[in-house]
Amino acid sequence: MLMDRATRLPGRLSRRRFVQAAAGVGLSAAGLALVSACGSQGLPALPFNSVSALETTTIRIPINAGICVAPQYVAEDLLRAEGFTDVQYIQMPGSLITGAMAAGEIDIGMQFSGPLMIRIDAGDPIVALAGVHVGCFELFGSDQVRAILDLKGKDVAINQIGGPEHVFLASMAAYVGLNPTQDINWMTLPAAEGKQLLAQGKIGAYLGFPPDPQELRASKVGHSVVNSAVDKPWSQYFCCMLAANQQFVQQHPVATKRGLRAVLKAADICASDPAQVAQLLTDKGYTTQYDFALQLMKELPYDKWREYDPEDTIRFYALRLHEAGMIKQNPDVIIQKGTNWRFLNELKQELKV
Repeated sequence: MLMDRATRLPGRLSRRRFVQAAAGVGLSAAGLALVSACGSQGLPALPFNSVSALETTTIRIPINAGICVAPQYVAEDLLRAEGFTDVQYIQMPGSLITGAMAAGEIDIGMQFSGPLMIRIDAGDPIVALAGVHVGCFELFGSDQVRAILDLKGKDVAINQIGGPEHVFLASMAAYVGLNPTQDINWMTLPAAEGKQLLAQGKIGAYLGFPPDPQELRASKVGHSVVNSAVDKPWSQYFCCMLAANQQFVQQHPVATKRGLRAVLKAADICASDPAQVAQLLTDKGYTTQYDFALQLMKELPYDKWREYDPEDTIRFYALRLHEAGMIKQNPDVIIQKGTNWRFLNELKQELKV
């Protein structure tokens, strides 16, 4: 559902601090500051008057649970600077966006690589374009769970079967030799209920993504078993990747590249100016907890898109998911069917990354 912008963003910055860019593109004050900030990262912006080069000036982006996908929200004004005049944010139920992307309801968005590969394996028209950041998932355990192997026979709370939390933890379980289908008792619960049951010691573990880990640490609930931002091998591969509807990519290659550029600019800003991004997320209503947002921005390595190879991520998780029985095809087939690194490689050449 497309949210009314006044309803979706009760504290929208442009209502209070809207200014007119000299080149004629309307940007909020925060947006102008972000464009200025990303200039220090060496990411060139196209001229504001180059709208005609776009095949479409409309782009649809998901609003999904969690604020680790901050770059796609920070990118709003950057997308306008790239020539998109109609930037739509579409509310998603929960954290899984792959169904809406495959159906063409959204054009481009960030998602954990695992669910992307499951839908690509099933033949859905989704294409991965780039890795964005590492490390948003964190597994919290009770006193009975000190390692992933301790999950055998335990109740583990997740948001939904097939969702990012389930797929990520299934990958971890398969990596250490567990059968995620038989060895773990999955409980699908709302996040608040899962965290409460962990605090009461009624479940073995809870896997959360921001701001859940920040909240659990602040309230001293459970203990961290795996933090994918720092613990290997998980910290060596992308968590969230940028993907798009395949038809959108095929019909709108210029728009695809500019959309990717805007999100990568936004990722650099998340890395270089965490306080400003945390404030923007709070002001725009994506979170009510500035302190947790700031902590997240400081903890996640949002600049790894420059260093890591996204194809390595696809190979790593495709093997894990194959071991877990969640996909049938091998990594080479997944890469051939559902990835397109052309735009990322072009941007890296332009930037000499």
